[in-house]
Amino acid sequence: MGGIASIGIPGLIIILVIILIIFGPRKLPEIGSAVGQTLSEFKKSTREMMNEEDKTTSPTNNKE
Repeated sequence: MGGIASIGIPGLIIILVIILIIFGPRKLPEIGSAVGQTLSEFKKSTREMMNEEDKTTSPTNNKE
């Protein structure tokens, strides 16, 4: 019930073997590259959103 974070190494190996069977060894570099680019864009967007949020929330606006 821990979600995707609790898969562990054996689960990841099984998933990778299934992907290898489905797509074959020739497609793996393309798939890996696409996944890497997607994760990179996601991280970039997340950083940009956090920076925008930090700019809009200044210490003078917070009343504690």
